[in-house]
Amino acid sequence: MALRKSTRLHQAPLLKQILKRCSSLGKNKQGFDNDVPKGHFVVYVGENRSRYIVPISILRCPSFQTLLHQAEEEFGFDHEGGLTIPCDEDVFESLLTSSI
Repeated sequence: MALRKSTRLHQAPLLKQILKRCSSLGKNKQGFDNDVPKGHFVVYVGENRSRYIVPISILRCPSFQTLLHQAEEEFGFDHEGGLTIPCDEDVFESLLTSSI
């Protein structure tokens, strides 16, 4: 189901904030990511905080947006240590394969 235009416009500032925060994480002293390719960002998933490098295009996926809202409610976005997604790894991997 596609998001209504007004909903997408309302979510745009939040997604930009998340993306800006994610793009600044994991950078070395020169300001460049060591292993994150352009157009991707890092999230941590599950109890073990497994690290995933995901494409920015996943931000358009409604299921991923739902996970972002859950992450905001549970952890907030103003903390150190990267963006943590509150779901099991197998669920997240399933979401990744279905959205690509």
